[in-house]
Amino acid sequence: MDLTQDVAVVTGASAGLGRALSIELAHRGMRVVGFGRRADALDETARLAGPRFSSVVVDVSDIDAVTTAMATVSRDIGFVALLINNAAVYPRLDFLDETPHTFMSTVAINLGGMVACSHAALQHMVQRGHGRIVNVSTFADLAPIPSSSGYAVSKGAARIFTRALVADICDRFPDIVINDWIPGALATDMGIADGLDPRIAAAWGAELSLWHNRSLTGTLWAGDTEHLAPRSFKRRLLDAALRRSPVPRRLVPGASAAP
Repeated sequence: MDLTQDVAVVTGASAGLGRALSIELAHRGMRVVGFGRRADALDETARLAGPRFSSVVVDVSDIDAVTTAMATVSRDIGFVALLINNAAVYPRLDFLDETPHTFMSTVAINLGGMVACSHAALQHMVQRGHGRIVNVSTFADLAPIPSSSGYAVSKGAARIFTRALVADICDRFPDIVINDWIPGALATDMGIADGLDPRIAAAWGAELSLWHNRSLTGTLWAGDTEHLAPRSFKRRLLDAALRRSPVPRRLVPGASAAP
């Protein structure tokens, strides 16, 4: 299914990976709508992405605003066939320097924004019977580092949310393909100075997002490689007896429909 004939919504399009994803998708011929909180930063994304990009100033933690924005995009621009839930914040606060309010504001953006945007987009996807949702994720919940409690908890919960979405949606609507993608440590304001160029990660993310294949539902990808789920001891014995071993898939730049 060629998703480029419809509209992509990228959250957190004001900077960093969201900006790079918006530019990459627009350059691949897709109509892209960027959600972000800063009009001036979204204008810069528009300048770099070109005429196939437009923006909506919206805070993804504001559920009503997200619902209105998604409905407006669907009515005025076109069917949202692709949603990339990228918006996130990383306050870097020790828990004792946090307040419950600051902690939960992080959760409201990183998890709540994903919930609000997914729910709003799915209202239109289920009517069409197809769509694509990619949730930008992380392994931060597995071994949280100091001063990352709000980020680690919210992003870890976001991966659980993906699995819950798959359980609720994808049996009934198998052509709504949903999965997680972990881009890795990036050289962005929220990342690290010697991280990966977000343009490289965006090429992988765009490739994965435009790949509409039922076999991707529920999968986890790290960078350009599929992260295989742990196998049970019994399954490993069976694979050994049959002399087979699962091979993770890789993203091929420019393929968008690789087997």
